[in-house]
Amino acid sequence: MQATDVTGTLLENKVQELLRSAPTTLSFSLFTNEQLFKDVNTDDIKKDLLSLTYTGNQMPFDQIYLKAKSLIKDPENPNNELILISDFQSHAPSLALDSLKNANLHLVPARSKDLSNVAIDTVYIAEATPETLNLICELSSNTNRENLPVSLYNDDKLIAKTSATFNEEHKSNIVFTLPVNEIINGKITISDSGLEYDNQLYFNIDKKEKINVLSVSEAPSQFLSRIFREDEFTYSDFLLRSLNYGELDSQNLIILNELESIPAALQNVLQSFVKNGGNIVIIPHMDADLSSYNLFLTNNLNTSFISGSTEERKVSTISFEHPLYKHVFEEKITNFQYPSLKKYYKINSNLPKLLTLDNGDPFLVAANGIYLFTAPISLDYSNFNRSPLVVPTFYNMGWNSLKLPKIYELIGEETTIDLPIVLDKDRILKVSGNNIEFIPYQQTYANKTALSFKELPATAGNYNIGVANKNMAMISFNHPRNESKLNYLEINELSANSVNNNLDLLFQQIESDHSIKELWKWFITLALAFILIEVLIQKYLK
Repeated sequence: MQATDVTGTLLENKVQELLRSAPTTLSFSLFTNEQLFKDVNTDDIKKDLLSLTYTGNQMPFDQIYLKAKSLIKDPENPNNELILISDFQSHAPSLALDSLKNANLHLVPARSKDLSNVAIDTVYIAEATPETLNLICELSSNTNRENLPVSLYNDDKLIAKTSATFNEEHKSNIVFTLPVNEIINGKITISDSGLEYDNQLYFNIDKKEKINVLSVSEAPSQFLSRIFREDEFTYSDFLLRSLNYGELDSQNLIILNELESIPAALQNVLQSFVKNGGNIVIIPHMDADLSSYNLFLTNNLNTSFISGSTEERKVSTISFEHPLYKHVFEEKITNFQYPSLKKYYKINSNLPKLLTLDNGDPFLVAANGIYLFTAPISLDYSNFNRSPLVVPTFYNMGWNSLKLPKIYELIGEETTIDLPIVLDKDRILKVSGNNIEFIPYQQTYANKTALSFKELPATAGNYNIGVANKNMAMISFNHPRNESKLNYLEINELSANSVNNNLDLLFQQIESDHSIKELWKWFITLALAFILIEVLIQKYLK
């Protein structure tokens, strides 16, 4: 609704049209994606309507109906009217009137003619050399476009400027080369007369915190050190007999790599570790002491090993929707080189399966920050270490153990980040920027503080995260780009009582229809009265 029309934006024009058209004596309820005005007239809410701000939140049609239904005082009254003003973008679900009976639905489309729009879709980092990184910016247009200037800022300082050239699919990729380890509070901008909100995209490149990963095993193992690289992780490997339990509290991820048993002292430390937000990966030994494993698994996952199986099996199913694999594959694949197992344990568990064997038994399950394999993955028992799955599986286990902020987050989505900060009990982290300051939901653990966002912020921008006026980290937020896809529903194919381009004519029609109905009520009432009078006359004046 930021799209411009002849005299202003679509939102501004429809607000003005509503204020002009609605009778001043008419009492109604009005709601937007974020606000509600109940039992009002235009004079009551004129200032509120004129000051309406744009939002990326979009109320689905089923929620619109539920909201309208809750505001209808007399559901049986056939004179209830619902006027829906929208641009009716095609990514919204189609309309269905089953949930709102006894209400006349009137659609008022708000669209800009021949709108041309270029959007900054996303930005991401691709490493180029040990000294530089490539910042990739993707743009798209809904029409053929000539070259378009693109500017890159660090705070308010212009640090790069280039030109976007669009291909036949109306897309363009821009590459900015930046030095490694430079802190950037970035903003990419374009000049485009279409929608305003997608002409800039905020991001930040902060000092990369390393994630602490510790592996405990019976014998030295090499494959994990190749996955947890030094530039992103601080990886350490200990034999069980030489493990210093004091090292465990400072870790983000602990891997129990094919231990024959889990000692009681280690179980106690791990139990506390999990409660403080730590993550654990358990890879069983093929000749494991199941009683020691089951004691820990039962207490923490309500799961237990039943028995071992020597039947050879293949991994056949990946849970693509689980956070561990959600962004690993561009699409669901079928011709994948799945690993095989020579032996595995059957388990008694209701945990979600991340990897499943071809007979339906689980190979990897997870809950509460604990990942459990049902078989050893050393080469003697499996080729998992040599399959394409091993790197994304363990890398994402490490990455998810400390949810570091991405270069930007999306407004309106549930976002959780972890900062390697331990606060005093009377200290809290605040988020500030764009002339606002708020306290996000936060939870402090032994080696980190977790922050959660959803309602706030509502405005795109770069924000400081700090305590006692000291900046501790940066986080960037942008609106989702689905509103930039200018594809619309066919209004005439929707199920509605009327489709209207003019609110003034619509209100006149509604008023006329109600007046006619009122006249018919009087006609029927008078007709019945005359019949009654005639009956009385015949009876008493015969």
